[in-house]
Parts: sequence; C-alpha cells; structure tokens
Amino acid sequence: MRIVIQRVESAKVEVDGKTVGSIGKGALVLFGVHKDDAAAQTLWLANKLVNLRMFADAQDKMNLSLLDIKGEVLIVSQFTLYGNCSEGRRPEFTASAPPALANSLYEKFILEVRQQNLNVETGVFGARMKVSLVNDGPVTFILDAK
Repeated sequence: MRIVIQRVESAKVEVDGKTVGSIGKGALVLFGVHKDDAAAQTLWLANKLVNLRMFADAQDKMNLSLLDIKGEVLIVSQFTLYGNCSEGRRPEFTASAPPALANSLYEKFILEVRQQNLNVETGVFGARMKVSLVNDGPVTFILDAK
C-alpha cells in the first residue's frame, strides 16, 4: 500500500457534482494498493499516518500529529499511485491491485484510521472524483507500507 499525505487547511471530494467528503484542518490521503499487498499492512500504515509529526508546534517545528491537533482526514482511493511511467507514453497499471482487493484494503484502512477517534471522510471507491484542497505549507509525504 502507498499513501500520499498532503497537509491541508481544508479539502473536499465531489462525485457527479455532489460533495461526498469534506474536512477542515488535517490531511488529505491518496490511497493506492499494490497487487501483492495484504490486510496486515493496514494497521501499520494507519498508525504511521495518525502519529506522523507533520504539524507545527508553538516553536514552528513539525512536532504535532493528527492525534495531537485532533485533525481531520479525507481518504481517497487512487489506483494510479502504482502506475509505471518509466517506458512509453502511457502509464501501465499492472502493479495495481484488482478492484476487489483494493476496495477491501481501502475499507480496512479507513476503519483503522477511524478507530483513532478522528473525523474521517472518504471519497467513493472506483468513482471519477474531483478533489479540491487548500494545501498547508505545502507539506506532502509519501509512505509505503512495510
């Protein structure tokens, strides 16, 4: 699994012109699943996300986590995170998980993050979505599950 974390002041996701998820200060998380990923990895990745010190403290140092600031999380599935662009001009997605596995791990990851008592909003798995955000920093991290 791979997540791209963007620290945001706000973010929202729309499907067919309707807002399906919206957050204030926190993190927009783009979530991708590799075809070889397993459910056991979701807990590690969720814990890493909520405890990652990516927010500024009173001395303007990145010392605070989502848990510390009671931040919100918007999780959006994105199979293109495992797109291979190294050859040719069209990305290849053979490393991305098939939809059934990807959706199962996406839902499990959402559940793991929700169990941390944070407000968690989501996109719609497999839908064409419009994602808007006000990036804070900008601060962006990429995490791969172990």
